[in-house]
Order: sequence, then structure tokens, then C-alpha cells
Amino acid sequence: MSAPFSHRPVMLREVVEALAPREGGVYLDGTFGGGGYSRALLEAAGCTVWGIDRDPDAIARGIALARLYPGRLHLIEGGFGEMSALLAAQGIERLDGVVLDLGVSSFQIDDPARGFSFRFDGPLDMRMARSGPTAADLVRDLGEVELADTLYRYGEERLSRRIAKAIVAARAEAPIETTFQLAGIIRRVVPADRSGIDPATRSFQALRIRVNDELGQIEQALEQAAALLAPGGRLVVVAFHSLEDRLVKRFMTEASGRAPAPSRYDPRGLSARPAAAFALVTGKALRPGEEETRANPRARSARLRAMHRLEARSAAA
Repeated sequence: MSAPFSHRPVMLREVVEALAPREGGVYLDGTFGGGGYSRALLEAAGCTVWGIDRDPDAIARGIALARLYPGRLHLIEGGFGEMSALLAAQGIERLDGVVLDLGVSSFQIDDPARGFSFRFDGPLDMRMARSGPTAADLVRDLGEVELADTLYRYGEERLSRRIAKAIVAARAEAPIETTFQLAGIIRRVVPADRSGIDPATRSFQALRIRVNDELGQIEQALEQAAALLAPGGRLVVVAFHSLEDRLVKRFMTEASGRAPAPSRYDPRGLSARPAAAFALVTGKALRPGEEETRANPRARSARLRAMHRLEARSAAA
């Protein structure tokens, strides 16, 4: 297993530049993972970092890194969608910056025992927190219609009904308990894509998102992060697929007062719009550079968006 301080997360330079850490600042790495962002922030300024991760393995990996920065790096096991309560329990009510690296981590993908990837044969698990229903439970228990809806909603899989039908037929013959079993079923009914993307990709994404309630966690995290930011504080989010990025884009657009005005026929258009509490740091999503995508193909789909709280806090914020 790689040491936590050797892990380099996606768009590291861009994240640190967008957060602009300062001396004495307090920052949250809401998706600690291998600790790459946390270490970079601690190196960039004499600041304090709180790292949250719902994967107990990530917290265990982080202990070695925390020892290198005594009193400056603090780790909390839990979901970033509960950051307000987790930080309040530690006496933290204001932050100077928050970074969220959405989706599954490289450590989780590359561990066959976690069941996130069809590249390895392993138990069909996909739980980030190692608790609650697994992907195998969903594949076993969901009705055909609900299973198809899940694949379409969270994986944007156009052939979701065909796949759901095949899964239901297969599970009637034998339990579907491994990643290779599920991937094989999907590949038999979904033709190969010209792009080279594996036919199982979207279905695996959909099940993972539902198992971990990823979109719900993101919505909660964005609201709570914004509320925790001190004046001048920054929120930086790296998303990896369109479902994540749409949530982030919409949230930041609305928070910065960039959302389109209501129609003149909409009664809401008669009221003055409240002053925005935030401003965008990135006018549009930043993309990883060519050098990074060559070195790390997983970075190709990354999108970075950032905003900061204006000095004058609104009463509603």
C-alpha cells in the first residue's frame, strides 16, 4: 500500500491555487482519501487542516501523515454531508476553505476486495463506509423497474431496461455476488462502445452512487460548506462526471447571484433579488492539463469549480 504522503490527487496545483491557503487559516479536506490535498495545504501555509472521510481505511492511512504535522492535521471519520455536525463536535464553527474531491478514490478502485471496479474480480460491495446495503444487495433485491430507473438516473445508461431485464433473469438462476459476474451479464446484452468505454462502466457507476447516496451527500455538503465559510473563505470542488458537476455548477451559480432572472410573468420577478453572498473564483470549470492527463488517465474527466464568500455576509447566509 502506498504511503499517504506519496499520493498525488487530481489537479493538485489548481486546487491549492484556488484555495489560496493563508497563515493561521483553518481548512477542511472533506474527502481525505490519501491525504494529498491535506499535505499540500499544510506545506503551502502555516495552517490547520481537518480531514474527513467516511472510509475507515482512509482515516487509518492518515495517521502517519498526521504525525508529520502534530497539532495541525486532525482526522474525523464520517461523511462530508455531515461536516457541520462533525466539526461542531470539535468546536469548529468557521472555515477559511473547503475542498471536496468527489466520487470514488483511487485507493478504493484499486482494491479488489472493495468491489468498485470490474477490472478485478471481487465481492460486489461498493460501500465507501463499509456499512449499509452493498451493491450485491441492490442487485438481488430491487425490482426490474426500480433497477432500470437506478441505472438510468445515476449512470445515464440508455440501455438500462435491457440490462435490468438481464440481471433479473440471471439472478433467478444464481446469486450475483461478484464484480466479474455482474460485468459479464452486462457485456452480454450491451454492445461495445466505439469510444472503448467498457459496457459495464455506467451501470457500475449507477450502483456505486446509489449505494453511497453520493448525490444526496454532495447536496448536503455544498450547503454546509457554504454556511461554514468565513468572509473570504473559499469552496473548491473537483467533480468527475456530469451528475456531480451539474449539482456543483447550479449551486455555485445560484450562490453567486448568476442564476437567470425569473420570467417577467413569474411573480418572483417582482421582488428585488437578494445580494449575493458569494462570488465565483472560476468563471467556468477548470480542466486538468495535458501533462497530467497523460500521466494519470483518470484525471481526464475532472472539472474544478470554486467560489468565495464575500466580505459582507448576508443576513440569510
